[in-house]
Amino acid sequence: MVELKAVQELLSTGTGAQGTLLIPRKIHDTLIEEVDKNLIPRSEAAMYFGPSDIPGSSISVNLATPNTMDVRIVAEGAEIPIDQAAYTDFNLKPVKWGVAVRITRELLEDAKWNMLAHTIKVAGKRFAEKETELILSGALMNYGNMVTGGAAITIANITRAMQYLEDSDYTPTTLFVGMEVLNDLRNIDTFVEANKVGNRDMLERGFLGTIYGLNVIKFSTNAAPTTTYSKYAFVTDRMHAYVLAEKRPVTIENFEMPVYDMSAASITWRFVARHLRANSIAKIHTD
Repeated sequence: MVELKAVQELLSTGTGAQGTLLIPRKIHDTLIEEVDKNLIPRSEAAMYFGPSDIPGSSISVNLATPNTMDVRIVAEGAEIPIDQAAYTDFNLKPVKWGVAVRITRELLEDAKWNMLAHTIKVAGKRFAEKETELILSGALMNYGNMVTGGAAITIANITRAMQYLEDSDYTPTTLFVGMEVLNDLRNIDTFVEANKVGNRDMLERGFLGTIYGLNVIKFSTNAAPTTTYSKYAFVTDRMHAYVLAEKRPVTIENFEMPVYDMSAASITWRFVARHLRANSIAKIHTD
């Protein structure tokens, strides 16, 4: 009776964790993947330079300076004034990013899924997220104008940012929004009407419909440089806002480490993002 009472006490809910050791468990042999983050698509870049466009370690981009030639009245018999367009340029040099992966032979043999393949897959996600981070910090944060909002974004904030672009003859095409700004938009009555929401295909690709003709694209706060980006929004002209240069796409090199009885891989990437024309970007900053 004493032994039976001891077992009953172990199995009771009032006893410690020891009782759970007697209950059979099944370990699920399918890995549940992490959630995919909302990232900025490359289609929003004004230009993309791939490896074949960059013969050396960098590429120079030439820009025509706006409003640098004037047409004047010429009196009869007077000399026609000389004027010409002006140009500037900047250099894009992709930066190397990388991560190494090492998996022991025992783990490869004993794991329920291919650990090396899955780890490489996760690394690929991190590179994609790094691209969004670099677009935000290296390109969009070099804005020409800023609208300071209040606790929540307003319609007036959006239209003022659009006007900043239009004052410089750019055409607002895109509204990038962080998560807090997105929540603000969802609570503005004007944008919750059925004809303003957009279609399901757009939602599944990260697009949220259109606002005043702007494609609304949300970016993950967890892919942004810091959580403060959740309070930011950017209005851009996608034809002039920023450029991307990729000297080396994400490249995987598998190799063995027999001394350590490991399989390994090195994953590298050479990439840079830069603003093209600052006045084609306006930032909205909410508190």
